[in-house]
Amino acid sequence: MTSNESERAPSGKAAIPPSPPLPSGLLLIDGQLAPPLRPGRMIDALDPSTGRRITQFPACSRADVDRAVMAAQRCFESRAWRMMRPLDRGRLLERLALLVEKHREELAALESLDSGKLLAVTRAIDLQFTIDGLRHYAGWASKIAGDYVSHSPLVPEDAVYRAYTQRRPLGVVGGITPWNFPLGQAIQKIAPAIAFGCTVVLKPSPETSLTTLRLGELIVEAGFPAGSVNIVTGDGMEIGAALVGHPAVRKIAFTGSTATGQSILAASVATMKRVTLELGGKSPTIILADADLDRAIPGAAAAIFANSGQICTAGSRLLVEAPIYDRVVEGVCEIARGLKIGSAFDPATQMGPLISAQHRDRVDGIVENGLAEGAVALAGGGAVDGGGWFYKPTVLGGVSAQMSVMREEIFGPVVCAVRVEDPGDIVRMANDTPFGLAASIWTRDLDRAHLLAERIDAGTVWLNTHNVLDLTMPFGGHKLSGLGHEFGGDAMQAFTEPKAVCMRLDPGSMRY
Repeated sequence: MTSNESERAPSGKAAIPPSPPLPSGLLLIDGQLAPPLRPGRMIDALDPSTGRRITQFPACSRADVDRAVMAAQRCFESRAWRMMRPLDRGRLLERLALLVEKHREELAALESLDSGKLLAVTRAIDLQFTIDGLRHYAGWASKIAGDYVSHSPLVPEDAVYRAYTQRRPLGVVGGITPWNFPLGQAIQKIAPAIAFGCTVVLKPSPETSLTTLRLGELIVEAGFPAGSVNIVTGDGMEIGAALVGHPAVRKIAFTGSTATGQSILAASVATMKRVTLELGGKSPTIILADADLDRAIPGAAAAIFANSGQICTAGSRLLVEAPIYDRVVEGVCEIARGLKIGSAFDPATQMGPLISAQHRDRVDGIVENGLAEGAVALAGGGAVDGGGWFYKPTVLGGVSAQMSVMREEIFGPVVCAVRVEDPGDIVRMANDTPFGLAASIWTRDLDRAHLLAERIDAGTVWLNTHNVLDLTMPFGGHKLSGLGHEFGGDAMQAFTEPKAVCMRLDPGSMRY
């Protein structure tokens, strides 16, 4: 293990977390902010930058999940919800967007305090994505359309047939969100469900529930119909499982680990729930010999060190053609050594903490195992001394395809650098993973870029950029990276299902 020159950001007044208004800690059930049925069981919300407790919120019971699901079911089956104009569902989302916009600074600070994400990032990216997502799906609400089908019966007869299809909302949606993008992921589940006529029960991660609970308060203020959106809090083993197993839930929209996604898929078989599973990744950043290295080197570093590597599409495998390998790896190492690590609220900070002590220890354990297998820490390679759950930005060399650090999703600021001697091996090396979520290719040769993109087995391939999402483009993974897609027109497919209607017309009734 090597020492690391990464420094803590300067401390001082700027690093003192603000005190944004905290949510009430009440659940959102049937249009009301309410305590859990079984009071007293609480979960600590901790500041990852210091380890200190921010506040507490309820650990719900299965009974709370049941009453939330039944409230969502009553709303979905109500005449008022069924007859609500799509434009009016869109207006609900727009009203919520206006409220989020009004409370933008408060929500950004609360998100940073609870997750450790840099305040500059939550302001500029997380909150903007949340607002844009609400408005994007507000517009989609009135764009649901079916098809007219030219129909001929299997057996010829003296009759005329007309047929058409509809897109019908699935029903109650169970949304389960991760801790790395709490508010944005909440909207990623709620907004399309509401736009397309479903109702929702949302369970945020117990690591980062505060902004979702605050969102529940804004949903009440926006005037959403009772039961259309419900929020429950608690761990995945009890509350998540109760939501997945509930017979009235027709769909699960989940973002998180592959192992949990596999468990959800297995559990959904009993009730044949529809599922959207956005899972893990081990995404390659591919730098070809002709790339613009002034862009590619910082791009590769940002691909893995942004949000301390806690991004499912993080570029955790750096595949570099041999002629430029040394220059690229040294450049990424130099950036890693120079990153300022510290509080989310210090403007000098360039990389914040990991989400928890447990997760930091997991990341450290995977790196230690990789070093034991023969990898070499070219930069970083261990936790940062002091308070909070910080981990040094790490570059590993000397890796082979079968090492654990190359196979497992680390979900931390750790990149494995691989020298590509034969350009013909790039596709094989990029696809040599059980995951298939994303990839990036850095090159000036557009012919080669597009031909490589076609052969890489990933749901998203970026060219000369990384980690850029667009609400109009489908997002999802191949292989163990997931099932189904979010965003774009695919979201309508995910929250609705087709219904065919066929009518027999009697030509004898014609009077002309």
